[in-house]
Amino acid sequence: MSFADLSLHPTLIRRLAELNYQQATPIQLQAIPVILSGKDVMAGAQTGTGKTAAFALPILHYILTHQADLSAQLTSLKTHITCLVLVPTRELAQQVHRSIEQYADGSPVSSVMVYGGVSIGAQIKQLAAGTDILVATPGRLLDLLRKRALSLSQLTHLVFDEADRMLDMGFKDEIVEVLKRLPSTRQTLLFSATLDDRMLSFSRRLLRSPQVIEVAQRNTIANSIVERVFNVDANRKCAMLCHLITQESWQQSLIFSRTKQGADALVKQIKQAGVAAEAFHADLSQAVREQVLAAFKAGEVTALVATDVAARGLDINELHYVVNMELPFQVEDYVHRIGRTGRAGKAGQAITLLSIDDEPLLTKLEAFLDRRLPQQWLTGFEPDLDLIAPVTRKTTKSALKQQARKKALAASSRGKKR
Repeated sequence: MSFADLSLHPTLIRRLAELNYQQATPIQLQAIPVILSGKDVMAGAQTGTGKTAAFALPILHYILTHQADLSAQLTSLKTHITCLVLVPTRELAQQVHRSIEQYADGSPVSSVMVYGGVSIGAQIKQLAAGTDILVATPGRLLDLLRKRALSLSQLTHLVFDEADRMLDMGFKDEIVEVLKRLPSTRQTLLFSATLDDRMLSFSRRLLRSPQVIEVAQRNTIANSIVERVFNVDANRKCAMLCHLITQESWQQSLIFSRTKQGADALVKQIKQAGVAAEAFHADLSQAVREQVLAAFKAGEVTALVATDVAARGLDINELHYVVNMELPFQVEDYVHRIGRTGRAGKAGQAITLLSIDDEPLLTKLEAFLDRRLPQQWLTGFEPDLDLIAPVTRKTTKSALKQQARKKALAASSRGKKR
């Protein structure tokens, strides 16, 4: 179905034609009509499926069709905004804001983004000039609210983008504080890569009788992603990584490390092997992160080594390789990590370097995904078979059976409620 069939404002239809947006994606097809109807929405979709347009376009439609009323309101109250989009990271704020500006180009709708790590004074000046849409991270938003730099009392739309990551990053208290400052009558839209039981529970205080939209089974991976798991000893992971990059002529690869210290150490080793690499994590200043990301997108950096928090929200075109140096402690992060590739149906590879100490985490991950990940050896990097995998209380056979039973009961319960 084309965007012209979705009853959007003519200005948006013309703009989408200019951008060569022809066919709406599944999440857009399902979410846009529901949002236009005024209902609250809880949507789960894999990254790279067009989630930003799914909520941005109907909100832009609302603002364009209510221009007269909103303009009269903002004439006397410039610091009042119409729509607030909450995001977990600076990078995602930039990505979402860039998309909104792109869709709104040629219309009178304005947008501003605010996040920490940069001058708050400049952001206050931007807000004082007035804006329709604000894209913000929770911490900086609260800073601005406490300085009375803006008001949320006239808000009509609230969007949570990647809400699961906001909870993972500990923003629950900030979200609760923001909610206290919002009007009770509003439309709330929650978008998340995964909709687990924790998210469903938390959404009860955010949404009113929401329409639940899921365009794929939970915890599934895009069909365009090929997963490869290589067994290798821990002390040979870096050597194998450099071998893969050089022998398979990788142009760009996003490599995940659990810690900032681990990312820095890995970058040093990769550089010694002659591969252009840079770290990307929260200890770096915003300016440095932006420089590194620009160099990576320009092809000047082959390997970007990132932590989970920093990489959330990265949108890199033509990223064909994602590498897990270790499996993440939170199984949901595996889905988020490898979702950086295979976006919008493009081919991608997700590679995991699995050492013996990762075995308990692999067991948890396979229980979460409800499938096995095929493992292989790479010639010249065969693992030492004399090593024994550690067993934890969470990976014993009885514990895994209990996890599987709990998961099945939860799925059954959700089915009965629908």
